[in-house]
Formats: sequence, structure tokens, C-alpha cells
Amino acid sequence: MIDIQFLVENFHRYYAENCNPAIVFFAPGRINLIGEHTDYNGGYVMPLALHRGTYIAAAPNLNKSFRFYSENFKSSYEHFFGLDTSQGKVEWFKYPMGVIDRFVKRYGWPNQGWDLYFLGDLPLSAGLSSSASVEMATAIAMDYVYQSALPMIELVKIAKEAENEFVGLQCGILDMFASGMGRKEHCLLIDCNSMEFTTIPFKTGDYRLIIMNTNKKRGLADSKYNLRVKECQLALADLQQRVDIGFLCALDITGFHEYGKVIKNEVNYKRVRHVITENQRTKDAAEALIENDIQLLGKLMYESHKSLQNDYEVSGIELDCLVEASMQVEGVLGARMTGAGFGGCAIALVHKNKISDFQQYVEKTYFEKTGLNAEFYESYAENGACRLL
Repeated sequence: MIDIQFLVENFHRYYAENCNPAIVFFAPGRINLIGEHTDYNGGYVMPLALHRGTYIAAAPNLNKSFRFYSENFKSSYEHFFGLDTSQGKVEWFKYPMGVIDRFVKRYGWPNQGWDLYFLGDLPLSAGLSSSASVEMATAIAMDYVYQSALPMIELVKIAKEAENEFVGLQCGILDMFASGMGRKEHCLLIDCNSMEFTTIPFKTGDYRLIIMNTNKKRGLADSKYNLRVKECQLALADLQQRVDIGFLCALDITGFHEYGKVIKNEVNYKRVRHVITENQRTKDAAEALIENDIQLLGKLMYESHKSLQNDYEVSGIELDCLVEASMQVEGVLGARMTGAGFGGCAIALVHKNKISDFQQYVEKTYFEKTGLNAEFYESYAENGACRLL
């Protein structure tokens, strides 16, 4: 966690001419325990908000502009009021500008300019939703700037619109929902079709959830993410010739066995097989947590990874190596990639007394096979986006 006073001091050091007191906002990243690539198919996901994320220190300025500075990227951007927001579709600025674009379309430009200082403690491009945390932190900051008093779920929707329509990634609502609605010591079981959710105590006994970072960077907008969305849409169109459904996860496994053969393309069939079975695994995993069956949760996590590897084809050599190495270590109940894939992070359920052995073995094996150094973090379920000061 970043010290708030440190953040405020850095804000005034960078914006030395701004004498207004800084206001501080925070939005966390997320880990998705299970339920991958189901969100944009109307299915269930089960994320938790992390203790790491994006911090914004902000104060009004006299410039009639939004001024941004990112400590992580060591870069700045100024957007004057009245200019087309699309001019902000560059580098990391596109994430806060996408949210501002939504507010400007609703309310117009604010009455005064603002300086915003961004600092995050999430690894970037690692599948922990650093971009969603930037968007959600910006959303709660803009809610304050505009005094719009929007409910958190509305800010979540604004952040998703920004990602879809401004950034250009056709993601579902998982990342923003977890960042905005997270609850300490709980995960969320979210129905991405109805937007209804249940909080489930995240109690894993003597086991800890360890994040493993491949340190293989990727940008989702440039990856095959949008292609997977398109493949699912094409398969849905095939299915709708035979069955009245509005989204893939309206089918259960029995329905898929009955109607799946109408999907014309073999690759698209595999994509749907993952989506439908993953949706069931997510519901089963929620029940396992409720029943305190951590062994079953671990088993479902590994099954999820194999489906993402073989049917959805989004894992890759690095993620597969981390997961398979993890499963060789005594005291590991399960492991899987988390997030969209194509690099990023995997997670493992590891006995607290075996964490050191686990890390040493996985780190060594991973380096020998990939030449990359993995990073490891223990994760905790924390609350969602909020104002801190």
C-alpha cells in the first residue's frame, strides 16, 4: 500500500504551482479466481479486489484543462477543455481520457480545470487489471469533480463503456466490477448478464493464493482478445438458428451437448465448449468455497486452465509452464492462468508452509524453460474503489 502523505507530497512536488489541498482516490486491481472469458458471454465470474491498485491525487487548477502525470510511466498529458476527447487516445492517457469522455458526453466540461497525479503499485500488463483500476480511480475522481453522486455500479458501467468505445477493447464488465464493488475478505460471484452478484467469504484455511507474474508483457487491444469475442459471436449466431438464446451462457452443458453440433466452425465449437464448461466450473467453485471444500476449488482451477489452454487457446508457453510447474509441488491444490491470457499472471493455491519450496521450484523451472524471471506475490481480498482523503 502506498502512503497517502507520500502521494500528496509528490503531487505538490510535481504541480508546484498548485496550492490547493489534494484529494486522494484509489481503485484496486483484481484477481479472477475462476470464470475466464465468460463475462462477455453473459456468464458467471468470481473475482476478488486486490490490495494493490491505482492512486490518484487531484486538485483544481486555473488552466481550464485536465493535466495528467503518471509516476509509473514518467509521462504527462494536458487536455484543454473544448478539444475533441479523441485526441487523448494515446499511450496510457487513453484510459483516464476514456472515462472523462463519458463524463463530458453526459455533463459537458467541468467549471474548473484539474491536476491529476497517478501512481500505481500493480505490475503493468500483467493481467491484474491495471487499466481497469486506472479507469475506476478516474471514475470516482470524476464523480467528485462533477459532484454527480453516481452509485458505484454506474461508475463501473462508465468505466466499461470507456474501455469498449474509447480504448477499443471489447471486454466484459468483470474487471471494472471487481475494482469498484470489491469487498474485504470476500470474492464476488457475478452474473454478468443480470449484473447481480453475491459476496462469498474467501476463506482458504492454511492455503494462500499466490500470484505468479510471467513478466511477459502484452497489450490486450493488440492481442487476439477481440478475435475471441468475434468467434463467440459467430458461434452464438449459429446456435440462434436452433435455440432461442441471447448469449452463450444461457446454455448449460446439457444444452450445449444437444445443440452444439450446429456450430459450423470447429474452432468456434471449441471456444463455446470452454465458455459453457467454465461457466459451470465457476458455479461449482462458488459452492466449494461456501462448503469450505478447498480441495475441490483447487481441482476446478486446474481444469479451468486446461480448458483455457486447449479449447480457448489463450494461455501460451509461459503461463502453461508456471501452472504445470506449480502442480508438481507438494502442497499445491490447484493453479490456473488468470485474466485474459496471452501472458500476464497465473495463480496457485499453496499451503502456507510450502510457499518457499513452491517459489524456489517454480522460479527455477520457469527460468530454465523460458529465460524469464517470474515474480510472486501473496494476494488478499480487499475493498473496492473509494476516496481516501
